[in-house]
Amino acid sequence: MIRAFLVWLQTRLGKGPGPDDASWSEALLGSLNFWALLEGTHLLLLMLFVGCILAVDLRLMGVLYRRTPVSVVSRRLLPLTVAGLVLMLLTGSALFFAKPVAYYHNVWFRAKLVLLAAALLNIAVFHIRIQRRQPDWDEDPSPPLAARASAMISLTIWVLMIVMGRFIAYNWYDCGKPQPDLINTLQECAASEPGAVRLTVAAGGRRP
Repeated sequence: MIRAFLVWLQTRLGKGPGPDDASWSEALLGSLNFWALLEGTHLLLLMLFVGCILAVDLRLMGVLYRRTPVSVVSRRLLPLTVAGLVLMLLTGSALFFAKPVAYYHNVWFRAKLVLLAAALLNIAVFHIRIQRRQPDWDEDPSPPLAARASAMISLTIWVLMIVMGRFIAYNWYDCGKPQPDLINTLQECAASEPGAVRLTVAAGGRRP
């Protein structure tokens, strides 16, 4: 069902009456200048957002700004963090709209979505549970273990998300190529147009 919707989104939405008319998704992908501008803007917003997160997390870990209360660091960076996140999600959604089916069958993109869910869960746990006692340790050079652990988890997740996003550009695990069964399953290659091709190994241990 999800794939059928994405196929419609990529090939039918906004398509004109002529057989050669492009859909909105195809027009976006074929617009070289706008696509490059959109991708560059997404990367710049990612740098802004992750830079703000990095500063806050390093303060929570007691590495930077140890004499500055955590609340001051967070308050000053919060507007930039929220703006960066919202605009980054908007530009990322536009990039996804240009190639929804390809991204749907991309193992790196799926891993990135899992990491995004983990990041949002970590943020929720921090604000609901850990931050409730922030007045008690707001000015401490080194916050309590729970706050430091949350910051470390946050940094790890966002670094991995950047790595996963970078790997999306490579075709190492494209459907239609010989892949391990696990990869074919994770990105649902059997439902893709190229299909799932199993990676087989000859008796001598060498790939045919």
